[in-house]
Parts: sequence; C-alpha cells; structure tokens
Amino acid sequence: MERDWRRALGEAISGNDHRNVLAGAVAGLGGAIAIGAMEWFSVAAHYPLAVIPFATSIVLVIGSPDVEPAQPRALIGGHLVTALVGFAVLKLTGPQAWAAAAAVGLSILAMYLTGTFHPPAGINPLLVVSGNLPGTFLLAPVLAGAVLLTAFAFVWHRWVRRQNWPRCWL
Repeated sequence: MERDWRRALGEAISGNDHRNVLAGAVAGLGGAIAIGAMEWFSVAAHYPLAVIPFATSIVLVIGSPDVEPAQPRALIGGHLVTALVGFAVLKLTGPQAWAAAAAVGLSILAMYLTGTFHPPAGINPLLVVSGNLPGTFLLAPVLAGAVLLTAFAFVWHRWVRRQNWPRCWL
C-alpha cells in the first residue's frame, strides 16, 4: 500500500513539466511572503489572525492572477462591499447567527450588482456580524489590507514574475 502511494506521487511529479513546477514554487513563495506580512499586520493591528480576511485572497491573487476575481476592482471592492453589507445587517439586526448567514447571501448579491465579485471576501460579513465587530474594522484591516495586498500583488507579478498585472485597474 505504501509503495503504491509513493509510486503515484512520483508519477504525478514526473508528469509535470519543469515550467509548471517552477510556476507553482514561485506562487507558493509569494503566498508564503504575503501570509507572513498578514501575520505581522495582525499583531501590529491587534486583531487576531482569525479575523484578518485575506488568506484566500492571497491564494487567488498570487495563484490565479488573470481571473476576474483577482483583479484590483474585485479584490478591493469585494472586500469593502461585503464588509459594508455586514455592518448594515449588524446595525439592523444585531449579532444573530441567522443575520450572519443573511449578510453573506446579501453580500454575494451586492458583489454581483457592483461588479466586484471576489469569493474570498464572503467571509467579511460573517466576521462582522457574528463577531459584532466595530466600524473601524472597515478601515483596518479591510481597506488597508486590501490595498496592501493589491500593492504586494502588483510588485510580485511585475518584478518577480515579470508579468503584467493587473489586466485592468477598474
């Protein structure tokens, strides 16, 4: 059984071309650096890492930079729109479990309507409502984090990967 596992892994690795492996390694390095910066931001901002909503955004923007949800409009706009929806629902209902679920659903609609669809941002309204977070959460970590992640992705893709990113800013 153990040999089958090792053989299958070896075949999968040898089946990849070197370019694909290198691209994955570079993306992994970029993701690790960005997560490290996010952890530092968590400590500096005195927010537990669990309420910093960017881990999956980092994976998307670094690993799939050409897709629409990885563009700055979606990255920044999606996080802002969903946090605002979360705060609106929190203001209307209080920190109820059903309200957190409704806020996530409404934030999906809001992202579609505003052209800012960024799936990782769907965690924001859940965090805002269920954690009864203060309004300052919108500025730090949400806005500051989204802008910093956009800047990091710009530098990473242009200087390290030597590829154009983003496709468009708005």
